[in-house]
Amino acid sequence: MSPRERRVTLISHGRPEETGGALRELAAIAEAHGAVLLLDHDETAKHCPDGPFPGVRCDQPVSLDVELCVALGGDGTVLRALREYARTAVPTFGVNFGEVGFLASVEPALMRDGFERALTGGLDALELPAIEIAAPCGSWTALNDVTLHRKVGGRVAELSYALTGEDVSCVRCDGVVIATPAGSTGYNLANGGPVLAWGVKGMVMSFIAPHSLSARALVIAPSDVLTLHNSSREPLDLIIDGRPVNEVAVGETVEARFADGVALLAQLPGASFYRRLREKFGRLAR
Repeated sequence: MSPRERRVTLISHGRPEETGGALRELAAIAEAHGAVLLLDHDETAKHCPDGPFPGVRCDQPVSLDVELCVALGGDGTVLRALREYARTAVPTFGVNFGEVGFLASVEPALMRDGFERALTGGLDALELPAIEIAAPCGSWTALNDVTLHRKVGGRVAELSYALTGEDVSCVRCDGVVIATPAGSTGYNLANGGPVLAWGVKGMVMSFIAPHSLSARALVIAPSDVLTLHNSSREPLDLIIDGRPVNEVAVGETVEARFADGVALLAQLPGASFYRRLREKFGRLAR
């Protein structure tokens, strides 16, 4: 009986001229370990215009029957991979070809060693939580953050909120950001909200341009349900992980719940959240 084929999904950002060389390196490593990189139709169009090459298989539908997903790109690409394999045992191995790359497992210089480790069981898998959103217009899972925002050119938003059924306040603002620990270093951080270290259970809420001296960011316990009520005069945009998904009409309510252990992010052994924080944001400050 022949050994079972080892399969790895590959996802990349929209600039193949930046990631094409890395893809060929990974394909060679995969082939040496008896594995193959699976490229869907879009990835095939980007990277294999002249047909497949050793170590890759083209025009493959995204499959859950893989041992790893490799993401070549920035945080948006890593998030796309994490969403694709949410609630499965498949970890995402991100190589930073973006700007900040806070979610990336490694920088390109460490890609070869990291991928070798991934194929030989030498990486750790970090469980990432999410936020479950329920609204009259639908339900979604956010791995980074959720934003309720006033329409461009529209009136200021008015958001009433409650926790576990207890009314807290109504804030006039441009909107609100609700973030996971992984997402707390994104829009929430730029918005003046606190950073939650990876491993903290809970979510953070910060207001965007509040028209108040008393509106403050709030860290929410994992068991508490956050309810947001659109008390504005106009609909608000609902944005999940940076992508607009729907509108929340006047008078409608959105519920946000913490969900633990939704996705797996591959990490080098000994990787430190605080070192990552220093290197990524300290570098941008120089």
